Amino acid sequence: MMLEKTNPSIKTGLETLKFNNTSIGFTVLDFWKWSVSDLLSNATRGRLAEFIVASAVGINRTAVRNEWSAYDLESDDGIKIEVKSAAYVQSWHQNALSKIQFTIKPALYWDADTNKQAKEKKRHADVYVLCLLHHDNKSTIDPLNLDHWEFYVLATKQLNDYTRSQHSITLRSLKQLTNAVKYDYLKNKILEKNLLNARSNG
Repeated sequence: MMLEKTNPSIKTGLETLKFNNTSIGFTVLDFWKWSVSDLLSNATRGRLAEFIVASAVGINRTAVRNEWSAYDLESDDGIKIEVKSAAYVQSWHQNALSKIQFTIKPALYWDADTNKQAKEKKRHADVYVLCLLHHDNKSTIDPLNLDHWEFYVLATKQLNDYTRSQHSITLRSLKQLTNAVKYDYLKNKILEKNLLNARSNG
């Protein structure tokens, strides 16, 4: 029997856990608070970075994040965006600040609609946004403060043409390819790099 993929809907946070058709007093909001309040954790920081980029390019607030897409975001005008994040400060005890590098390796795309995996590893996005939570004071860091972030935007062609590792890129190497931008210029930079990518593919 073939089962179609699910189509999740946006939750309000007020939905409750039920037992025997009766609420047990815990809500989806309680779950969110419990599960993702640590914004410095690697997994949550990564999703927050996606949300920050989405807020810059325009996000459809009626749609649920697609966990299985070949890329992280698609803007209203069709730009496919891959988002990566890194930070100097972590949730755990550190003897030193983390060294910054971003994973950029090509990947096999799994299609949730067909339940089939592509056979060729490639980069499926038009643009990569590498988000660095650059604030390095553990006592004052705030991932919700967009002044604590900087963004490195690359056309996918730039990564495909990168002559060193195709698996990851260090901050030093990244700075040789592009300059960091702050949040208020992020959308313009994405548009600029998408145009570069489109010209190279044309």
